Amino acid sequence: MGGHHDHSSGNLKTAFFLNLSFTIIEIIGGLWTNSIAILSDAVHDLGDSMSLGLAWYFDRLSHKGPNPQNTYGYRRYALLGGLITSIVLILGLAFILWHAVGRLLSPEAVNAPGMMALAVVGIVFNGVAVLRVRKGSSLTERVVSWHLLEDTLGWAAVLIGAGVMTIWDVPIIDPILSIGISLFILWNVIRNLRQFFHVFLQISPEGFDMESFERDISSLPGVNSVHHCHSWSLDGEHHVLSAHLVMNQSVSREEVVTVKEKVREMLDTEKFVHLTLDVELEGEACVTGDGPHGIPPELPG
Repeated sequence: MGGHHDHSSGNLKTAFFLNLSFTIIEIIGGLWTNSIAILSDAVHDLGDSMSLGLAWYFDRLSHKGPNPQNTYGYRRYALLGGLITSIVLILGLAFILWHAVGRLLSPEAVNAPGMMALAVVGIVFNGVAVLRVRKGSSLTERVVSWHLLEDTLGWAAVLIGAGVMTIWDVPIIDPILSIGISLFILWNVIRNLRQFFHVFLQISPEGFDMESFERDISSLPGVNSVHHCHSWSLDGEHHVLSAHLVMNQSVSREEVVTVKEKVREMLDTEKFVHLTLDVELEGEACVTGDGPHGIPPELPG
């Protein structure tokens, strides 16, 4: 775990400094070339820098152990950087789209050769950052790598557009590129937000089939039924599962232990880091307040 922690934090740290350095270059270059496309990508890169900085900080924080207030530890803090930055990016992109539409109606001349030079620098900076982060396994690293890959593709589009404007005087290409890049980024930001909300809303982990899992448990020797199955993810990588097993009254302690071991074998132990199994004998009241076999008891009188 320590090696993975150091690796992910190191990736995010390197990507943060690369992205922040280029963002400063990009803002200066966007003003120099009078390019709304470059300035729009500068806003995006500024959001990425915030994302990487927050992700780096929260990634380090997320590996603190549990305490009485945070009984599962701090894993979910790793998601905050990406979530906050996604919201910031949506607001920033809306602002840029507003100005790009205005420039579309009244195109202004741009410094096309300067745009080409900045595009080459942008592809190099963002390309190196993508190569560093894309190998990460955490949800935050994957989301950040998508942002950086979008940056690289965006700069490739700027390079092509600037090349066209070097040959032909068609400044309207600049706001068209800005709108296209912004809409593409906006679509991916919203798509990535869904992953964060799935975790925060405690939806079952992606790829985990709860119905199939319940059927497999019910087929184990000595198990009559299963209920109160719940599964959610702490951070997109590490999951939690709890279930109540109703077993025959005649089962022995060894049989109960065997069933528990088989249930654990059904799960990916690297992903499901917290497993709670409550065994109820047939006819025993459920500790959550349900009656025997999950049937609510009749109220007195």
